[in-house]
Amino acid sequence: MLQIQTIRDNKEEIILALGKRNIDAQPLVEKVLQLDENRRAAQTSLDNVLAESNKLSKEIGELYKTGKAQEANLLKEQTVKLKEESKQLGDDLATAEEELQTLLYQLPNAPHSSVKKGSSEEDNEEIFREGDVPKLYDNAQPHWELAKKYDIIDFELGVKIAGAGFPVYKGKGARLQRALIAYFLDKNTEAGYTEIQVPHLVNELSGYGTGQLPDKEGQMYHVTADDLYLIPTAEVPVTNIFRDVIVNESDFPITYTGYTPCFRREAGSYGAHVRGLNRLHQFDKVEIVRVEHPSRSYDALDGMVEHVKNILRELKLPYRILRLCGGDLGFTSALTFDFEVFSTAQDRWLEISSVSNFETYQANRLKLRFKDENGKNQLAHTLNGSSLALPRVLAGILENYQTADGIKIPEVLIPYCGFDMID
Repeated sequence: MLQIQTIRDNKEEIILALGKRNIDAQPLVEKVLQLDENRRAAQTSLDNVLAESNKLSKEIGELYKTGKAQEANLLKEQTVKLKEESKQLGDDLATAEEELQTLLYQLPNAPHSSVKKGSSEEDNEEIFREGDVPKLYDNAQPHWELAKKYDIIDFELGVKIAGAGFPVYKGKGARLQRALIAYFLDKNTEAGYTEIQVPHLVNELSGYGTGQLPDKEGQMYHVTADDLYLIPTAEVPVTNIFRDVIVNESDFPITYTGYTPCFRREAGSYGAHVRGLNRLHQFDKVEIVRVEHPSRSYDALDGMVEHVKNILRELKLPYRILRLCGGDLGFTSALTFDFEVFSTAQDRWLEISSVSNFETYQANRLKLRFKDENGKNQLAHTLNGSSLALPRVLAGILENYQTADGIKIPEVLIPYCGFDMID
Protein backbone atom coordinates (compact mmCIF):
# COMPACT_ATOMS: atom_id res chain seq x y z
CA MET A 1 0.00 0.00 0.00
CA LEU A 2 1.33 3.42 -0.93
CA GLN A 3 2.04 5.66 2.04
CA ILE A 4 -0.35 8.58 2.34
CA GLN A 5 2.52 10.94 3.18
CA THR A 6 4.29 9.88 -0.02
CA ILE A 7 1.15 10.57 -2.04
CA ARG A 8 0.73 13.99 -0.41
CA ASP A 9 4.35 14.96 -1.02
CA ASN A 10 4.68 13.49 -4.53
CA LYS A 11 1.18 13.56 -6.03
CA GLU A 12 2.18 14.34 -9.62
CA GLU A 13 5.08 11.88 -9.60
CA ILE A 14 2.82 9.10 -8.29
CA ILE A 15 0.17 9.79 -10.93
CA LEU A 16 2.85 9.79 -13.65
CA ALA A 17 4.39 6.55 -12.37
CA LEU A 18 1.00 4.80 -12.20
CA GLY A 19 0.42 5.94 -15.78
CA LYS A 20 3.03 3.35 -16.79
CA ARG A 21 0.40 0.78 -15.82
CA ASN A 22 -1.98 2.35 -18.35
CA ILE A 23 -4.30 3.68 -15.68
CA ASP A 24 -5.45 7.22 -15.07
CA ALA A 25 -4.85 7.38 -11.33
CA GLN A 26 -5.58 11.09 -10.93
CA PRO A 27 -9.28 10.77 -9.93
CA LEU A 28 -8.49 8.10 -7.33
CA VAL A 29 -5.44 9.96 -6.01
CA GLU A 30 -7.47 13.18 -5.69
CA LYS A 31 -10.19 11.30 -3.83
CA VAL A 32 -7.58 9.76 -1.53
CA LEU A 33 -6.13 13.18 -0.73
CA GLN A 34 -9.59 14.67 -0.11
CA LEU A 35 -10.47 11.84 2.26
CA ASP A 36 -7.16 12.34 4.00
CA GLU A 37 -8.00 16.03 4.45
CA ASN A 38 -11.37 15.03 5.94
CA ARG A 39 -9.67 12.53 8.21
CA ARG A 40 -7.11 15.04 9.44
CA ALA A 41 -9.79 17.69 9.97
CA ALA A 42 -11.86 15.23 12.00
CA GLN A 43 -8.79 14.29 14.02
CA THR A 44 -7.97 17.95 14.73
CA SER A 45 -11.55 18.69 15.79
CA LEU A 46 -11.59 15.63 18.02
CA ASP A 47 -8.27 16.58 19.59
CA ASN A 48 -9.58 20.10 20.28
CA VAL A 49 -12.80 18.83 21.85
CA LEU A 50 -10.91 16.34 24.03
CA ALA A 51 -8.47 19.04 25.09
CA GLU A 52 -11.35 21.36 26.02
CA SER A 53 -13.07 18.54 27.91
CA ASN A 54 -9.89 17.79 29.87
CA LYS A 55 -9.47 21.48 30.67
CA LEU A 56 -13.04 21.73 31.98
CA SER A 57 -12.61 18.57 34.05
CA LYS A 58 -9.65 20.16 35.84
CA GLU A 59 -11.59 23.37 36.40
CA ILE A 60 -14.54 21.40 37.79
CA GLY A 61 -12.23 19.64 40.20
CA GLU A 62 -10.81 22.94 41.43
CA LEU A 63 -14.30 24.45 41.83
CA TYR A 64 -15.46 21.52 43.93
CA LYS A 65 -12.36 21.84 46.10
CA THR A 66 -13.13 25.52 46.77
CA GLY A 67 -16.81 24.87 47.52
CA LYS A 68 -18.16 26.30 44.27
CA ALA A 69 -20.43 23.38 43.48
CA GLN A 70 -23.00 25.42 41.56
CA GLU A 71 -20.39 26.74 39.12
CA ALA A 72 -18.92 23.25 38.84
CA ASN A 73 -22.30 21.76 37.93
CA LEU A 74 -22.75 24.35 35.18
CA LEU A 75 -19.42 23.34 33.69
CA LYS A 76 -20.40 19.66 33.94
CA GLU A 77 -23.30 20.37 31.60
CA GLN A 78 -20.79 21.62 29.06
CA THR A 79 -18.70 18.46 29.42
CA VAL A 80 -21.77 16.34 28.67
CA LYS A 81 -22.20 18.21 25.38
CA LEU A 82 -18.49 17.85 24.66
CA LYS A 83 -18.71 14.08 25.26
CA GLU A 84 -21.54 13.81 22.75
CA GLU A 85 -19.58 15.91 20.28
CA SER A 86 -16.41 13.83 20.76
CA LYS A 87 -18.35 10.62 20.19
CA GLN A 88 -19.74 11.94 16.90
CA LEU A 89 -16.31 13.17 15.85
CA GLY A 90 -14.82 9.80 16.79
CA ASP A 91 -17.39 8.04 14.61
CA ASP A 92 -16.68 10.46 11.74
CA LEU A 93 -12.95 9.84 12.12
CA ALA A 94 -13.38 6.05 12.09
CA THR A 95 -15.54 6.28 8.95
CA ALA A 96 -13.02 8.53 7.19
CA GLU A 97 -10.14 6.20 8.11
CA GLU A 98 -12.03 3.14 6.85
CA GLU A 99 -12.95 4.85 3.57
CA LEU A 100 -9.37 6.04 3.13
CA GLN A 101 -7.99 2.55 3.76
CA THR A 102 -10.41 1.08 1.21
CA LEU A 103 -9.28 3.57 -1.43
CA LEU A 104 -5.59 3.03 -0.69
CA TYR A 105 -6.09 -0.72 -1.21
CA GLN A 106 -7.27 0.10 -4.75
CA LEU A 107 -4.04 1.88 -5.70
CA PRO A 108 -1.33 -0.43 -7.08
CA ASN A 109 2.34 0.08 -6.35
CA ALA A 110 4.16 2.82 -8.23
CA PRO A 111 6.56 1.25 -10.77
CA HIS A 112 10.31 1.73 -10.44
CA SER A 113 11.88 4.36 -12.70
CA SER A 114 13.40 1.62 -14.91
CA VAL A 115 9.98 0.16 -15.75
CA LYS A 116 8.79 1.02 -19.26
CA LYS A 117 5.21 1.93 -20.06
CA GLY A 118 3.34 -0.87 -21.82
CA SER A 119 -0.04 -2.47 -22.11
CA SER A 120 0.69 -6.22 -22.12
CA GLU A 121 3.34 -8.93 -22.08
CA GLU A 122 4.11 -8.02 -25.69
CA ASP A 123 5.72 -4.81 -24.37
CA ASN A 124 8.05 -6.54 -21.89
CA GLU A 125 11.76 -5.90 -22.41
CA GLU A 126 14.18 -8.80 -22.89
CA ILE A 127 17.38 -7.95 -21.04
CA PHE A 128 19.29 -11.26 -21.03
CA ARG A 129 19.38 -14.59 -22.82
CA GLU A 130 21.57 -17.64 -22.24
CA GLY A 131 21.82 -21.29 -23.22
CA ASP A 132 21.63 -23.21 -26.47
CA VAL A 133 18.30 -24.43 -27.75
CA PRO A 134 18.76 -28.18 -28.34
CA LYS A 135 18.16 -29.73 -31.74
CA LEU A 136 15.58 -32.44 -31.16
CA TYR A 137 15.12 -35.68 -33.05
CA ASP A 138 12.40 -35.94 -35.68
CA ASN A 139 8.86 -36.27 -34.30
CA ALA A 140 9.77 -34.77 -30.91
CA GLN A 141 6.69 -34.36 -28.74
CA PRO A 142 5.31 -31.83 -26.24
CA HIS A 143 5.43 -32.82 -22.59
CA TRP A 144 1.79 -33.89 -22.32
CA GLU A 145 2.38 -36.54 -24.99
CA LEU A 146 5.65 -37.60 -23.34
CA ALA A 147 3.87 -37.86 -19.99
CA LYS A 148 1.37 -40.29 -21.50
CA LYS A 149 4.00 -42.22 -23.45
CA TYR A 150 6.18 -42.88 -20.38
CA ASP A 151 3.29 -42.99 -17.88
CA ILE A 152 4.81 -40.34 -15.58
CA ILE A 153 1.97 -37.78 -15.34
CA ASP A 154 -1.72 -38.63 -15.61
CA PHE A 155 -3.84 -35.60 -16.47
CA GLU A 156 -7.05 -37.58 -16.99
CA LEU A 157 -6.79 -39.24 -13.57
CA GLY A 158 -6.43 -35.77 -12.06
CA VAL A 159 -9.66 -34.73 -13.80
CA LYS A 160 -11.40 -37.76 -12.28
CA ILE A 161 -10.20 -36.96 -8.77
CA ALA A 162 -10.51 -33.16 -8.74
CA GLY A 163 -10.88 -31.58 -12.18
CA ALA A 164 -8.77 -30.10 -14.95
CA GLY A 165 -5.53 -28.54 -13.73
CA PHE A 166 -4.81 -31.11 -10.99
CA PRO A 167 -2.33 -33.63 -12.47
CA VAL A 168 -1.27 -36.89 -10.85
CA TYR A 169 2.50 -37.55 -10.94
CA LYS A 170 3.48 -41.23 -11.13
CA GLY A 171 6.63 -43.33 -10.81
CA LYS A 172 9.67 -41.55 -12.20
CA GLY A 173 7.56 -38.46 -12.79
CA ALA A 174 6.82 -38.21 -9.06
CA ARG A 175 10.46 -38.90 -8.19
CA LEU A 176 11.66 -36.21 -10.62
CA GLN A 177 9.21 -33.77 -9.07
CA ARG A 178 10.52 -34.60 -5.58
CA ALA A 179 14.11 -34.32 -6.81
CA LEU A 180 13.51 -30.83 -8.16
CA ILE A 181 12.01 -29.67 -4.87
CA ALA A 182 14.98 -31.01 -2.88
CA TYR A 183 17.48 -29.58 -5.37
CA PHE A 184 15.91 -26.10 -5.30
CA LEU A 185 15.79 -26.07 -1.50
CA ASP A 186 19.42 -27.18 -1.27
CA LYS A 187 20.52 -24.46 -3.69
CA ASN A 188 18.63 -21.84 -1.71
CA THR A 189 19.93 -22.90 1.70
CA GLU A 190 23.48 -23.01 0.30
CA ALA A 191 22.94 -19.39 -0.73
CA GLY A 192 22.07 -18.43 2.85
CA TYR A 193 18.28 -18.76 2.90
CA THR A 194 16.75 -20.37 5.99
CA GLU A 195 14.36 -23.18 5.10
CA ILE A 196 10.90 -22.86 6.61
CA GLN A 197 7.64 -24.82 6.45
CA VAL A 198 4.48 -22.75 6.62
CA PRO A 199 0.68 -23.29 6.57
CA HIS A 200 -0.97 -23.82 3.21
CA LEU A 201 -4.01 -21.80 4.23
CA VAL A 202 -4.05 -18.18 5.42
CA ASN A 203 -6.57 -15.85 7.00
CA GLU A 204 -7.96 -12.69 5.45
CA LEU A 205 -5.47 -10.44 7.23
CA SER A 206 -2.61 -12.34 5.62
CA GLY A 207 -4.20 -11.95 2.18
CA TYR A 208 -4.47 -8.20 2.69
CA GLY A 209 -0.97 -8.03 4.16
CA THR A 210 0.81 -9.12 0.97
CA GLY A 211 -1.73 -7.64 -1.45
CA GLN A 212 -3.55 -10.70 -2.80
CA LEU A 213 -6.70 -9.21 -1.29
CA PRO A 214 -8.73 -7.46 -2.45
CA ASP A 215 -6.97 -7.43 -5.85
CA LYS A 216 -7.01 -11.18 -6.58
CA GLU A 217 -9.91 -12.35 -4.45
CA GLY A 218 -11.58 -14.13 -7.36
CA GLN A 219 -8.37 -15.98 -8.20
CA MET A 220 -7.97 -17.54 -4.73
CA TYR A 221 -9.71 -20.64 -3.41
CA HIS A 222 -11.80 -19.57 -0.41
CA VAL A 223 -12.75 -22.00 2.37
CA THR A 224 -15.88 -20.10 3.29
CA ALA A 225 -16.86 -22.07 6.41
CA ASP A 226 -13.60 -21.07 8.13
CA ASP A 227 -12.94 -17.88 6.15
CA LEU A 228 -9.51 -19.13 5.11
CA TYR A 229 -7.78 -18.98 1.72
CA LEU A 230 -5.60 -21.61 0.02
CA ILE A 231 -2.27 -19.97 -0.66
CA PRO A 232 -1.42 -18.93 -4.24
CA THR A 233 2.29 -18.91 -3.31
CA ALA A 234 4.53 -19.37 -0.25
CA GLU A 235 5.18 -15.62 -0.43
CA VAL A 236 1.91 -15.02 1.44
CA PRO A 237 2.46 -17.03 4.65
CA VAL A 238 6.23 -16.44 4.75
CA THR A 239 6.01 -12.65 4.38
CA ASN A 240 3.15 -12.49 6.88
CA ILE A 241 5.49 -13.84 9.55
CA PHE A 242 6.53 -10.19 9.83
CA ARG A 243 3.06 -8.64 10.06
CA ASP A 244 2.98 -6.13 12.95
CA VAL A 245 6.68 -6.74 13.66
CA ILE A 246 9.47 -4.26 14.34
CA VAL A 247 12.85 -5.80 13.44
CA ASN A 248 16.28 -4.53 14.36
CA GLU A 249 18.35 -2.87 11.66
CA SER A 250 21.11 -5.36 12.50
CA ASP A 251 18.76 -8.23 11.52
CA PHE A 252 19.00 -7.41 7.81
CA PRO A 253 19.02 -9.23 5.51
CA ILE A 254 16.25 -11.60 6.61
CA THR A 255 16.06 -14.50 4.14
CA TYR A 256 13.72 -17.49 3.95
CA THR A 257 13.01 -20.28 1.50
CA GLY A 258 10.12 -22.69 1.55
CA TYR A 259 8.39 -25.34 -0.52
CA THR A 260 4.60 -25.34 -0.74
CA PRO A 261 1.88 -26.47 -3.07
CA CYS A 262 0.17 -23.45 -4.63
CA PHE A 263 -3.49 -23.08 -5.51
CA ARG A 264 -4.88 -20.71 -8.15
CA ARG A 265 -8.31 -20.69 -9.72
CA GLU A 266 -6.93 -19.14 -12.93
CA ALA A 267 -10.47 -18.20 -13.94
CA GLY A 268 -10.89 -17.64 -17.66
CA SER A 269 -7.76 -19.59 -18.69
CA TYR A 270 -8.54 -21.72 -21.74
CA GLY A 271 -6.93 -22.78 -25.01
CA ALA A 272 -3.94 -24.70 -26.31
CA HIS A 273 -1.44 -22.48 -24.48
CA VAL A 274 -2.62 -23.89 -21.13
CA ARG A 275 -2.35 -27.59 -22.06
CA GLY A 276 -0.56 -30.07 -19.81
CA LEU A 277 1.65 -28.42 -17.20
CA ASN A 278 1.51 -24.98 -18.80
CA ARG A 279 -1.17 -23.73 -16.42
CA LEU A 280 -2.51 -25.56 -13.37
CA HIS A 281 -4.86 -24.99 -10.46
CA GLN A 282 -2.49 -26.82 -8.10
CA PHE A 283 1.28 -26.86 -8.54
CA ASP A 284 4.47 -27.03 -6.50
CA LYS A 285 6.86 -24.14 -6.03
CA VAL A 286 9.94 -23.30 -4.01
CA GLU A 287 10.02 -19.63 -3.02
CA ILE A 288 12.66 -17.24 -1.73
CA VAL A 289 11.63 -14.25 0.40
CA ARG A 290 13.76 -11.37 1.67
CA VAL A 291 13.19 -8.52 4.09
CA GLU A 292 15.77 -5.82 3.42
CA HIS A 293 16.95 -2.38 4.43
CA PRO A 294 15.58 0.09 1.84
CA SER A 295 19.07 1.20 0.85
CA ARG A 296 20.09 -2.34 -0.10
CA SER A 297 16.95 -3.87 -1.57
CA TYR A 298 17.85 -3.36 -5.23
CA ASP A 299 21.28 -4.91 -4.73
CA ALA A 300 19.42 -7.82 -3.13
CA LEU A 301 17.09 -8.03 -6.14
CA ASP A 302 20.10 -8.26 -8.47
CA GLY A 303 21.49 -11.03 -6.25
CA MET A 304 18.21 -12.96 -6.48
CA VAL A 305 18.30 -12.70 -10.27
CA GLU A 306 21.86 -14.07 -10.33
CA HIS A 307 20.83 -16.89 -8.00
CA VAL A 308 18.05 -18.05 -10.32
CA LYS A 309 20.42 -17.72 -13.28
CA ASN A 310 22.87 -20.12 -11.63
CA ILE A 311 20.16 -22.72 -11.06
CA LEU A 312 19.10 -22.62 -14.71
CA ARG A 313 22.73 -22.84 -15.81
CA GLU A 314 23.14 -26.02 -13.76
CA LEU A 315 19.96 -27.45 -15.27
CA LYS A 316 21.34 -26.47 -18.70
CA LEU A 317 18.02 -25.07 -19.86
CA PRO A 318 17.92 -22.22 -22.42
CA TYR A 319 16.31 -19.20 -20.77
CA ARG A 320 15.78 -15.48 -21.06
CA ILE A 321 15.01 -12.67 -18.59
CA LEU A 322 12.35 -10.02 -19.16
CA ARG A 323 11.90 -6.72 -17.35
CA LEU A 324 8.13 -6.41 -17.11
CA CYS A 325 6.47 -3.31 -18.51
CA GLY A 326 3.97 -1.33 -16.45
CA GLY A 327 0.95 -3.02 -18.00
CA ASP A 328 2.19 -6.52 -17.13
CA LEU A 329 3.55 -5.66 -13.68
CA GLY A 330 1.91 -7.31 -10.68
CA PHE A 331 -0.36 -5.12 -8.55
CA THR A 332 2.04 -4.97 -5.59
CA SER A 333 5.39 -4.94 -7.42
CA ALA A 334 7.64 -1.97 -8.12
CA LEU A 335 9.97 -3.97 -10.39
CA THR A 336 9.74 -7.56 -11.64
CA PHE A 337 12.05 -9.74 -13.70
CA ASP A 338 10.47 -12.79 -15.32
CA PHE A 339 12.51 -15.85 -16.26
CA GLU A 340 11.32 -17.92 -19.21
CA VAL A 341 12.58 -21.31 -20.38
CA PHE A 342 12.41 -22.12 -24.08
CA SER A 343 10.38 -25.21 -24.89
CA THR A 344 11.78 -26.63 -28.11
CA ALA A 345 8.91 -29.07 -28.57
CA GLN A 346 6.28 -26.33 -28.17
CA ASP A 347 8.43 -23.69 -29.89
CA ARG A 348 7.55 -21.12 -27.25
CA TRP A 349 8.82 -19.50 -24.08
CA LEU A 350 7.42 -20.71 -20.73
CA GLU A 351 7.51 -18.46 -17.66
CA ILE A 352 9.16 -20.30 -14.76
CA SER A 353 10.05 -17.56 -12.27
CA SER A 354 9.20 -14.01 -11.23
CA VAL A 355 11.62 -12.07 -9.02
CA SER A 356 10.20 -8.86 -7.57
CA ASN A 357 10.92 -5.91 -5.29
CA PHE A 358 7.83 -4.51 -3.58
CA GLU A 359 9.74 -1.72 -1.83
CA THR A 360 7.55 -0.51 1.10
CA TYR A 361 4.20 -1.46 -0.50
CA GLN A 362 3.71 -4.75 1.37
CA ALA A 363 5.53 -3.51 4.47
CA ASN A 364 3.07 -0.61 4.80
CA ARG A 365 0.14 -3.05 4.71
CA LEU A 366 1.91 -5.40 7.10
CA LYS A 367 3.20 -2.65 9.41
CA LEU A 368 6.62 -4.25 9.00
CA ARG A 369 9.13 -1.78 10.38
CA PHE A 370 12.66 -1.48 11.68
CA LYS A 371 14.35 0.95 14.04
CA ASP A 372 16.95 3.07 12.29
CA GLU A 373 20.17 4.35 13.87
CA ASN A 374 18.22 7.26 15.38
CA GLY A 375 15.67 4.96 17.00
CA LYS A 376 12.94 6.00 14.55
CA ASN A 377 10.61 3.40 13.02
CA GLN A 378 10.95 3.01 9.23
CA LEU A 379 9.25 0.69 6.76
CA ALA A 380 11.36 -2.20 5.48
CA HIS A 381 11.47 -3.44 1.87
CA THR A 382 10.16 -6.90 0.92
CA LEU A 383 11.20 -9.05 -2.05
CA ASN A 384 10.35 -12.50 -3.30
CA GLY A 385 11.04 -14.84 -6.17
CA SER A 386 10.23 -18.28 -7.52
CA SER A 387 13.24 -20.51 -7.13
CA LEU A 388 11.61 -22.22 -8.87
CA ALA A 389 8.04 -23.01 -9.96
CA LEU A 390 8.05 -26.67 -10.89
CA PRO A 391 5.46 -27.33 -13.63
CA ARG A 392 7.09 -25.44 -16.50
CA VAL A 393 10.61 -26.33 -15.36
CA LEU A 394 9.52 -29.97 -15.51
CA ALA A 395 7.90 -29.36 -18.91
CA GLY A 396 11.13 -27.78 -20.15
CA ILE A 397 13.20 -30.72 -18.93
CA LEU A 398 10.89 -33.33 -20.48
CA GLU A 399 10.77 -31.54 -23.83
CA ASN A 400 14.34 -30.31 -24.16
CA TYR A 401 16.00 -33.47 -22.83
CA GLN A 402 13.93 -35.94 -24.87
CA THR A 403 15.69 -38.35 -27.21
CA ALA A 404 14.53 -41.17 -29.43
CA ASP A 405 15.41 -43.57 -26.61
CA GLY A 406 13.82 -41.70 -23.71
CA ILE A 407 14.18 -38.59 -21.61
CA LYS A 408 17.58 -37.84 -20.14
CA ILE A 409 17.83 -36.42 -16.63
CA PRO A 410 19.91 -33.24 -16.16
CA GLU A 411 23.25 -34.25 -14.69
CA VAL A 412 22.81 -32.12 -11.57
CA LEU A 413 19.53 -33.93 -10.72
CA ILE A 414 20.75 -37.52 -11.10
CA PRO A 415 21.95 -37.79 -7.46
CA TYR A 416 18.51 -36.58 -6.32
CA CYS A 417 16.56 -38.86 -8.69
CA GLY A 418 18.57 -42.04 -8.45
CA PHE A 419 18.20 -42.61 -12.23
CA ASP A 420 19.52 -40.93 -15.35
CA MET A 421 16.83 -41.75 -17.90
CA ILE A 422 13.06 -42.01 -18.20
CA ASP A 423 12.35 -44.76 -20.71
